Amino acid sequence: MTEAGTAASSAATTLPEPVRQRVLTLAAQALGQLSATDIPPPLRRFASFAPAKRAKLSASVLGPILETDEHFRRMAAFQVRREHPALGDAVAEGVPVPTADPVEVAALAYLLRPDNWEEHVAAAAQVPVETPRADEEAVSRLSDQLDQARTETRQVRERLREQVNELKAENVTLRRKLNDARQRISGLQSELEQRTIEAATADERVEAARNEVDRELRKLRARITELEAIEHAARRTAGQERELASTRTRLLLDTVLEAASGLRRELALPPGGDLRPADTVAGTEPEAAPHGRTAPDDDPALFDELLSLPQVHLIIDGYNVTKTAWPNSPLHSQRQRLVTALGALVAQRRIEVTVVFDGAELSGPVQLNPPRGVRVRFSPPGVIADEVIRQLVRAEPPGRPIVVVSTDREVAESIITLGARSLSATSLISRIARS
Repeated sequence: MTEAGTAASSAATTLPEPVRQRVLTLAAQALGQLSATDIPPPLRRFASFAPAKRAKLSASVLGPILETDEHFRRMAAFQVRREHPALGDAVAEGVPVPTADPVEVAALAYLLRPDNWEEHVAAAAQVPVETPRADEEAVSRLSDQLDQARTETRQVRERLREQVNELKAENVTLRRKLNDARQRISGLQSELEQRTIEAATADERVEAARNEVDRELRKLRARITELEAIEHAARRTAGQERELASTRTRLLLDTVLEAASGLRRELALPPGGDLRPADTVAGTEPEAAPHGRTAPDDDPALFDELLSLPQVHLIIDGYNVTKTAWPNSPLHSQRQRLVTALGALVAQRRIEVTVVFDGAELSGPVQLNPPRGVRVRFSPPGVIADEVIRQLVRAEPPGRPIVVVSTDREVAESIITLGARSLSATSLISRIARS
């Protein structure tokens, strides 16, 4: 070790206690600002401590290192000079600062090591130290202050304890109220959920009821519409039946009246029905002429005689006649020729004529222009013309003369049992040919 280092070590060991404490405080503050490479390993664990804690805990290690590690002392002195630039520069340059604290100057001089640093340490050692009496007075004063502080602390502690007890009691009350509030909230939430479920269920029931009412209403409306349609159809049917019955009755009455008038003319009956004086004169009366005759079904004279009957209805098996008269012509031509010829017959005789064609022969819509007074019917699907002819005969009132023209033996036999007269197609063809 050099003489300067020996002298420094010797001086350091004789540092006054206030100077030593201030040196350790300044070095501990500088320790927190040095890099890890500049800090000796034994001090590195103290670098992260707070300044006060660092100075207290590192004092036993920091003092010897400052005495032995010149590099660390210089790095610490550099940081201390940066923290105390005015006083540090004055001490380093040897400029006296009369107003400065000798202890502070001695501490900075020890770290900065100017040429007269030992003088500053010696000057700090000459600072008078308080006498024991002053220390006793200070201790007494501090004891009084400590007792007063303890009393105040005890009072404050009691007040704080009371406040803590009050706060604990208030906390218990608040906790109880909070638990009650939570229970009420939980109950309200449960009730709300139940009410929500009930409301949703009620909405579903209402919607289901509304749908059921709508269904029933639609059913009732459909039933009302159906009943109205049935009522309308019943009224229309009843009206048609009344009109048909009236027509049948009027037609039968006209037939009876005309038949009676024709019979009166045929029998040459006198206009009056009472006995005349001349009727009492005896004599032989001439025989009456026969009132009818028999003739074959194809006799044109018989055909004319039947057409002269009052209110006669002539029903014709259409294709039975046309295929007999014009077998080589197309069906539409056959139909038109027949209805045209019947139109001339209706104009001559003023009779009712109905022509029935078999609908099974049709391949599409029929284009036909029947003359006035000639009724044309086609049998519906699945029904033959023979059945339509029978329906026409059944529809007429009993007693009306009906003449059916058809060479079909089955048709002839069936309509005779219904009270109609049957003629062959040849008789109609012959009559048409004479027109």
